[in-house]
This record gives sequence, C-alpha cells and structure tokens, in this order.
Amino acid sequence: MDGPPTAETVRNYAGGTWRRPAGDEGRDVVNPATGESVGRVDFSSAGDVDDAVAAANEAFEDWSETAVEARIQPLFRLKRLLEGNQESLAETLVTEHGKTTDEALGEIRRGIENVEVACGAPSLMQAGHLPHAAPDIDETAVRKPLGTFLAVTPFNFPAMIPLWFLPYAVATGNTFVLKPSERDPFTAVRIAELVEEAGFPDGVVNVVHGGPDTVNRLITHDGIEGVSFVGSTPIARHVYETAAGAGKRVQAQGGAKNHIVVSAEADLEHAVEQTVSSAFANAGQRCLANPVAVVEDAVYEPFAEALVDATGDLTVGPGLDADTEMGPLVSAAHRESVLEYVETGVAEGGRLLLDGRERDVPGEGSYLGPTIFGDVDPDDALAREEIFGPVLALVRASDFGEALDVVNGSRFGNAASLFTRDGGEARRFRHEVDAGNLGVNVGTAAPMAFFHFGGAKESFFGDLHAQGEDAIRFYTDETVYIERWPDA
Repeated sequence: MDGPPTAETVRNYAGGTWRRPAGDEGRDVVNPATGESVGRVDFSSAGDVDDAVAAANEAFEDWSETAVEARIQPLFRLKRLLEGNQESLAETLVTEHGKTTDEALGEIRRGIENVEVACGAPSLMQAGHLPHAAPDIDETAVRKPLGTFLAVTPFNFPAMIPLWFLPYAVATGNTFVLKPSERDPFTAVRIAELVEEAGFPDGVVNVVHGGPDTVNRLITHDGIEGVSFVGSTPIARHVYETAAGAGKRVQAQGGAKNHIVVSAEADLEHAVEQTVSSAFANAGQRCLANPVAVVEDAVYEPFAEALVDATGDLTVGPGLDADTEMGPLVSAAHRESVLEYVETGVAEGGRLLLDGRERDVPGEGSYLGPTIFGDVDPDDALAREEIFGPVLALVRASDFGEALDVVNGSRFGNAASLFTRDGGEARRFRHEVDAGNLGVNVGTAAPMAFFHFGGAKESFFGDLHAQGEDAIRFYTDETVYIERWPDA
C-alpha cells in the first residue's frame, strides 16, 4: 500500500486501499490549455488487475446479501458529497480535460442525477408477482445481482460516464471495477475518494488505471461478469466481441456522426442558437454533438449566414477563464487529427465558411477555433466520419424527405435533432429516423437519467443500454420462482 493519491500522482483503489500501479508503462497527464504536465499515471500490472478483481469478488459475497435499503445509504451520502464538492471536482476536470467550468459543472450534475435514480433501487428492482398464474400456482420474478462488473470509460466525460454505471451496479448488489481514461484519470480518483468517504464497504468499488493491455485483461477476466464501455466504434466492437466471446454481458457505446435537420418550417433563430451549442460545446468532443446540419434549400442561405455570425463570436480559451465559451481539444495529438479532417474537407471541395485554424489563442494549448464547411456532399468524409472536434458540415437538401434520407444514410445511429414548427414533419422524423436519441427543437438529445441512453447501428453494441430501467436489467438476472400449494 502506497497511501492516498496526491495532486501529482494517480493511485489504484482496490479493496479499500490506495496502491501505486506496478506496471512498466505509463504517461503524463497534460493540461490541454497550457501543454504542461499536471501529473503522471502509471499503468497497472497483471497482478494489479487480479488484485482489484479479487477484492471485488470477495466483497460481493457480503454486499449481495446486504438489504437493498442498506445498499443505497452510501449512495445517498455520495450524492451529498458530490454536490458539496462540485466546484473542486470541476476544477480538477477542467485542468486535465480542457472543457469550460460551466460544462464541467453540467457534466457533474448529470452524473449526480444517475446517483439519484439508482437510490430508487428498492422500487426499480421489483420484478413482478402474479397470483394464480395457473391452477393452484403463484409465480414471482426475482431480480438478483450477478457479481463484479467492469466499466471502461472515455476521456470526454470523466465524471458523468463512470456515474452512468457505478450507482446502478452497486445499488443492485454487485461490486464494481472502473478503468477510467488514462488521459484524464484524476477526476476518477477524486470520485473514488468521495466513494471512500461515503462509507462503501471495502472492495465494493475499485479503480484500476492503465491502457489497452489493462482493458484486454479486464474484459476477459474470469472474475468479471459484465462489461460497460463507451468509446470509438472500432474499440466498442472489439470490446463487445471479445468480452461476449468470453461469456460476459456487454453494453458497448460506440462512435457517432449525429445530424441536425433544419426544415423550411423551422424557427431559424432558435435553430442557429441550438446548433452552435450542439456542435461546439466541449469543443465538439461529445457523442451527442451534432456535427452535420442538413438544411432545406429554402432556408439554407439565411441559416448559414446567421450560423457563421453566431459562431464567430464564441470566445475560445482556457476552460478555467470565466469568459471562455469553448476550451481546447483534449491533446495536441487529437488537435492534429482534427486538423487533418479540416484539410481533407478542403481537398474534397467543401466551402470553408469559418476557418478555425485562423483563431489565435495565446499559449501552448491544443486550441482550434470553431470551423464551418458549407455545401458538403453527404458522401464526403466531413459528413461521414466521426471527427470529434469543433467542425460542422452543412449539407443541402432539396426537401424534407431528402433530409431524412441523408440522416438515415449514416452508418451511425446515436442521435439526431429536428428543427421545425410543423407537427407532421416531427411525426415523420420520430417514426422514420433510425437513431437511438431523437430531439425536436432540441439541439442535444440527451436523455434524463431515468430514461435509458439510446444508440443504434454502429453506435451501440449490445441489448441493454446505460441509465434508467435498462441499467437495472443489465446489472441483474431474473429468477422465476413458481410455487404450488394444492391443499391451500
């Protein structure tokens, strides 16, 4: 045992103790607003992984038999601790990730909402009872926890996405191992510190740090019953196929290329405001961002002009500055990847309406200003590939039907939004668009915690999604109990 983490060190949390990872590899954690190192994360060894899973398996024996009302008491305390530490947690998040303080606080709030929903486990775990299901027979479905679950979470929401999974897993009687992103691990460490303060028994919640080798060992580990993953589509497919092949339950959220449809019947001022927020919040590094706007010809020119005017005024800078509206990309390497897409868009003939490469932000951060392309062909890379940056492609559609065809032509199916004042169009959109999260006159179709987070096509691999009732079903198995008393 090496003691608790400090501002510069990352520790695993396993069996109620803080331990320095013993692997041979690691990386610096860099503040993307300055390019300076804020600490280091060492990767876990095979022994570290085995120790964390063993601790969780051992804790499961007592935790699964603990009354559900007692299991949710630490969650109530965790909710209060998260609320009481929002500002300091947000500062940690902004420093290692780059998003603005307001965005960080909003993310934390979304995570807290999942803790709140999971506190309803005494009701949510009830599975149904039917007296007289057959002559002299009563039948009951009983939800039971399964064991130790793993969550592998991405860099873009280091507070919220772990809280998509952790509260539901432990409220239903399972134990939990978190493998956070190695790019911004300090947020997960802070959450683990609050978990410890909330009084969960040792081993119920564990955190291990590492890279791909750590993930691959965890998703095939004999002591892991199920895997939750959020990340890019190629890795999501790998996790799904590998973990399912090893006999695990899997929910794997993949990449996205979401669309906004702007109808000729839209309130253009509202559509512009919501499009700017959707495309450029978190510097476009969101699976619910809408980086493609499909606009009917009748309103294309006024929409494009108003959009460029509104976007050009965004203040780009360090996330901790109060005036900043868009922070840096998560790393210099990711910035280079996004720049390659911008150059590809130019080569493919896209018309640059706003060039974020010209945005000058002082310092050594990984900044790129909002970038807008006009007259993008739906078959171009800008309209097809997940860029995960502040790049918006405008696509013309001759009519509403063609706009829906463009949306459904995507291999992804995470989300889509429509702007219209026509109820008939809204109904067509609802029934015809193949995506898991749909919004009408809403820029970002982000479900509340008591609804599941949808996903379709290459944006999701699995059957049961994160959040809400789906989470309860994912983390439990139903036993059907049949009893007959012929003499009663």
